[in-house]
Amino acid sequence: MLELETFDGKFEEVKEEKPLVDNPHAVAHRPEIVDAKVYKLKSGFVSHAVYVTLGYVVENGRKRPIEIFINSKDLTKMAEYAVLTRLISAIFRKSPDPQFILEELKSIYDPNGGYLKNGKYVPSFYSEIADVIERFFVDIGLTEAPEKPAEGKHQFDSPAVGVSLDGMELLKICPKCNQRTLKVENGCHTCINPDCNYSKCDD
Repeated sequence: MLELETFDGKFEEVKEEKPLVDNPHAVAHRPEIVDAKVYKLKSGFVSHAVYVTLGYVVENGRKRPIEIFINSKDLTKMAEYAVLTRLISAIFRKSPDPQFILEELKSIYDPNGGYLKNGKYVPSFYSEIADVIERFFVDIGLTEAPEKPAEGKHQFDSPAVGVSLDGMELLKICPKCNQRTLKVENGCHTCINPDCNYSKCDD
């Protein structure tokens, strides 16, 4: 507690604001207007681009994430996106250090297998959301940028179904037929499954 002298010469006690990390029960208050960053995610697990909006506030001179919104024109995933939005936003507001969520999301593996993206093995769509959140944490100064792996080394610990150890990107999972029959050439996704024939070029 601090004591401040008033105009009449008396002293009154004033509560000292504690850093957020020292108060495990602090819940972030959402003001009417918040700053936010929007990230575009192109994933091999979904048909259309996903836009991830992450909002933050400043408390005690420190930026703190407060909410997330996940949107796409693919309406078949809206319920899943709504669940992620509510759960992650709740964690942001109630946890003084929400970085643990990165490890939790990255540990989720799609039962159909993952794919290689820019030399990194992506085990699930949730892992890609974690990558976006991690980049956001770096952008607002909450964490430092992770070290890049040494050249020639892979960013995944062990091979999974459909992944080549020599770093070659194999066929991805088709979002329409859910088979590992999706080729990517010149920005276009084409399913070679004759019963599917899914095709889409990046926007």
